[in-house]
Amino acid sequence: MKALIVDDEPIARRVLREELEQLPEVLIVGEAGDGREALQKIAKLQPDMVFLDLQMPVMSGFEVARHLNGPHVPVIVIVTAFDQHAIEAFEAGAVDYLLKPVGEARLQKAVERARNLRGRPAEIAAQVDKIAAAAQTSNAPRSRKVVGRSGEEYFLLDADEVLAFQAERELVWIVTAKQRLLATQTLRTLEERLGEPQFQRVHRNAIVNVNHVRKMSALSSQRWLITLSNSLQLVVSKRQAHNIRKILQG
Repeated sequence: MKALIVDDEPIARRVLREELEQLPEVLIVGEAGDGREALQKIAKLQPDMVFLDLQMPVMSGFEVARHLNGPHVPVIVIVTAFDQHAIEAFEAGAVDYLLKPVGEARLQKAVERARNLRGRPAEIAAQVDKIAAAAQTSNAPRSRKVVGRSGEEYFLLDADEVLAFQAERELVWIVTAKQRLLATQTLRTLEERLGEPQFQRVHRNAIVNVNHVRKMSALSSQRWLITLSNSLQLVVSKRQAHNIRKILQG
């Protein structure tokens, strides 16, 4: 079974790859970090099955299913961190769903179900059509978990725990009330994933959680100083000054 892994979190892709590599009947032919890339690789690599995350920037997992067509449509296995979304996906027609972190026995069962569908294109197409239809009614929120790293340890954070993201050259720091962790994604990708109105860009190198803004001081007509709940202060650039109005109006 040729498999494609689709998830916007590099760590999640690596963990799933390591689990799949233990199954001799599975050949991993590629990975994709967003829905658009997933469609390109599905067309090029023609996998038998796709392990598909639901919440991704650019294009969600539901939308990926909506765009699948042609003579070679893969079996879809949904991978998600949210029970509610997994159940919705399963009811929508996914052959199976896996909750993160994925267990070995559960993964083996999903592969077996997918293998039983191989060679039955009509059933696979019907399954994908049902998932695609669910894209029209899915109300999955954009906000989701954030992965931070400290040394060899990885931490799964709720978006509400994050006070700000700060970029320093090639590094992106996640600022929480108690510590700073290295992010596993770029500032732009994090901005796309988390979205407004909770997270606002205040500088080309900084995004703040508006729920943790405690004070805003005008430095000039177009420059502000923001103080967060941990007393961290950030200067708002002139280019992003309009975002301050969103916070004030919120």
